[in-house]
Amino acid sequence: MADEQTWLSTLAAIKEPHLGQMLGALKLVRGVTLADDKITIALDIPFPGFTKANSLKDLVRQQVTSLAAGKPIEFDLELNIKGKNSGGSIGLSVKNVIAVGSGKGGVGKSTVAATLAYGLQELGANVGLMDADVYGPSVPHLVGVNEQPVALERTAPDGKKVMRIQPVLAGGLPTISMGFFVKADQAVIWRGPMLHQAISQFLQQVDWGPLDYLIIDMPPGTGDVSLTLSQLLGLAGAVVVCSPQQVALLDAVKAVSMFRQVKIPVLGMVENMSGEIFGRGGAQDKAKELEIPFLGELPMEAGIRVAGDAGEIARLVREENPSREALLSICENVAEEIARSLLSAPTMPTLEIL
Repeated sequence: MADEQTWLSTLAAIKEPHLGQMLGALKLVRGVTLADDKITIALDIPFPGFTKANSLKDLVRQQVTSLAAGKPIEFDLELNIKGKNSGGSIGLSVKNVIAVGSGKGGVGKSTVAATLAYGLQELGANVGLMDADVYGPSVPHLVGVNEQPVALERTAPDGKKVMRIQPVLAGGLPTISMGFFVKADQAVIWRGPMLHQAISQFLQQVDWGPLDYLIIDMPPGTGDVSLTLSQLLGLAGAVVVCSPQQVALLDAVKAVSMFRQVKIPVLGMVENMSGEIFGRGGAQDKAKELEIPFLGELPMEAGIRVAGDAGEIARLVREENPSREALLSICENVAEEIARSLLSAPTMPTLEIL
């Protein structure tokens, strides 16, 4: 039977069929254990919901059969999410920050942002949700929580005492929103500098802890928040949400243009409320025209509205329902697009923050 180094070299040279690169280049081979009764191959799964794991195992078995000398081959798969350390430059311990935006309001952007956060968490990732829609925060209602966050004193590495805002746990999901700080009927009337300060505080003074993904629900339209984020972070990318009709697609094109202008990669487009009323396929056609990925569609399903109105948006991905498969598929597609982008994107340094 071949020795360990031969095994490792062979495994590293196997081309992963989905991402199109060698396992060695992707750094997915953790090791191999050569026991008397079996061979155990340890591989990393680079993003949650890596549904091609079984086909990868079949491919690896085919490639290493001659090395195994008849011994059974088993696999030790471990989720090890890759990231560009989006918040490293400001001391934010987050591998990937994802902006969820739209060209206009009323297309379900916040619903997609919240279900994306819960869906990635359901698939095994550490996730946080930040509501950056300061003027019209709807995340507190969607997640069914509306409590005042507290600040706790922490000790910095230099011995100084610092205060950190604790995110609200909404069904186990760390969440922050301006809606936690103001009354539901209170209008927020701020100019740009105050908006910039609020976003900066949400990123730098909230005790997020280490996260694989931080989902940011953006305000609708093309405003100051995107510019602020582009200045503070190296985002993993943006998801653009729209409904199928042409009037919504016109504004979605503007959102794509805005993200590109501020150098935020566009991960792709999601079509919401797809069905008989608004039509179907408009976002997919527009994504093809703009040469960006189409991440999936959400049907015009009453259960989504009911869950959102009841503050139980999490159950859309945690319980069986007509929308669950579509939602989790979108989550997988977003995670996959980030993984693809990392193949050509430089990483940013990670700084410790309390």
